[in-house]
Amino acid sequence: MNPLPADLLLLSIAAPLAAALAIALGLPRKPALAAAAAGFAAPALAAVWCWLAFSGAPLSDGYAFRSAYDVGLGHIGIRLALGLNGVAMPLFALAGITGLAAGLYALQSGAERLRLYLMLLLVMQGGLMGVFASVDIFFFYFFHELALIPTFIMVGVWGGRGRNYAAMKMTIYLTLGAMLSLAGIIALYQGSGAQTFDLVSLRAAIAAQPLPELAQKNIFALLMFGFGVLVSLWPLHTWAPSGYAAAPTSAAMLHAGVLKKFGLYGLLQLAFPLLPAGAENWAGVLAWLALANVLVIGMVTLAQSDLRRMLGYSSVMHMGYAFLGLAAGGAPGAGAAVMLMVGHGFSVALLFLLASCIQKRTRTPDMAGMGGLVKDAPVLAAFFTAATLAGLGLPGFANFWGELGVFVAVWGAPALGPGFAAAAVAGIIISAIYGLRSVARVFFGPRTATFGEIAEAQPPRDLRRGEKIPALILLAALLLIGFWPKSISTAIDAGLSSAAGAATSAAIDRNRLRSAAIDRGTAADAGGAGPEERRDAASTLAAAGTAAAAAK
Repeated sequence: MNPLPADLLLLSIAAPLAAALAIALGLPRKPALAAAAAGFAAPALAAVWCWLAFSGAPLSDGYAFRSAYDVGLGHIGIRLALGLNGVAMPLFALAGITGLAAGLYALQSGAERLRLYLMLLLVMQGGLMGVFASVDIFFFYFFHELALIPTFIMVGVWGGRGRNYAAMKMTIYLTLGAMLSLAGIIALYQGSGAQTFDLVSLRAAIAAQPLPELAQKNIFALLMFGFGVLVSLWPLHTWAPSGYAAAPTSAAMLHAGVLKKFGLYGLLQLAFPLLPAGAENWAGVLAWLALANVLVIGMVTLAQSDLRRMLGYSSVMHMGYAFLGLAAGGAPGAGAAVMLMVGHGFSVALLFLLASCIQKRTRTPDMAGMGGLVKDAPVLAAFFTAATLAGLGLPGFANFWGELGVFVAVWGAPALGPGFAAAAVAGIIISAIYGLRSVARVFFGPRTATFGEIAEAQPPRDLRRGEKIPALILLAALLLIGFWPKSISTAIDAGLSSAAGAATSAAIDRNRLRSAAIDRGTAADAGGAGPEERRDAASTLAAAGTAAAAAK
């Protein structure tokens, strides 16, 4: 039974798409702006309502607010099935709230061909809501592509310096990633023997008849690298900094803040729970690539002078922590990754919004050409400082809980351990250096000669109301989750304790038991242990076999 007074999940997808269609059909300017505002507000309101109602909503197969619609493709097992589990709900809320902030900023942006710009942004918003509300994996992928295509157009048409190169590079990389992940999804569906693309049915089919180990390893590789490209996993990350540096502000907010989480979400919902043998085989590789995201990209970020490019590299770097949480395995690592995805989404969207405000006032993206802006824009300085501290994982902001959870999970993972955790923590020091240095270079110290001339000719203004409101929305979300993490962590824990989460945890338990057995066996052989010690090692291996069966 669906407790919603109306089907808000469907409304959250249809409202922005309907507004986009109305604008495309030639709606005059003022009605078009009103339709766009409604198209951004409806998903946000639906997302907040679902967030508040989720804890009391009845669950069906781990999902709340279930509904399904016939789209004429039932004969091939495809229907529009919607619902939210504990992992999807926080990301659905992230999409709705960030979309509202991006939409409000776009409405007063004064962009050329504003109606076309808003239409594409609305299509992107509808796709984002559909990604996290879909239970059918066909529509999960379809909505991602629906949100991705407008991104290429907006970067190429409304982007800044180097937009043509950035749009082409994004198109090539993200199309490659999408094709790899599609191949993995098709292989997973074909191998499962399921008669429908519904994720619940897919999980049931695989639980009844697990895929062969070799197939799991190969399909997991397709999903890991396909989704990895979409999330900018090192070394397949180079599309992201140039793309975000050139992208129009609202597009950068939605892509870096929300759409980029599609790949991690896909790994959480599909790859890790359904392919435990593949996850076990590739977890070590994923962990090393993720650590490269943190350390290698972190060092590259230190060298950046362009503010937006620095934020682009920073976004890539912090995705490494989310990948590390997944590689660490189990519910703690996966839960920390989801917490970090939500916190990062809000903070990076806020940073790109504020970077645009800074560039408008200084007339340059180069931090070397700024300085002393705090005198004219103290509110802007306060917002940017807060957003930077949130990105660093300062307590009181949502990012803190995700990063802390990742470090704890990595420390406790047998295949990673304290050394890996220490290396990951070094990334926080790198983040603090480039983050606080950017605050100092932009807002404090003497003005450069170039900026001094600009400021004298046209003194910079502080944030306008149309800029403050979207910034406040994002900052409020960061603080709310920072001071009340249970607002999403309870749902995440419940989602990861479901059948999918249990499979992942069992696979990790199997790894731990095997490691313990091997250690005991090695010690027994080295020390000439007697029958009792050898029986202990054998019993541990037997327990590992039991965990393997549970994972299947």
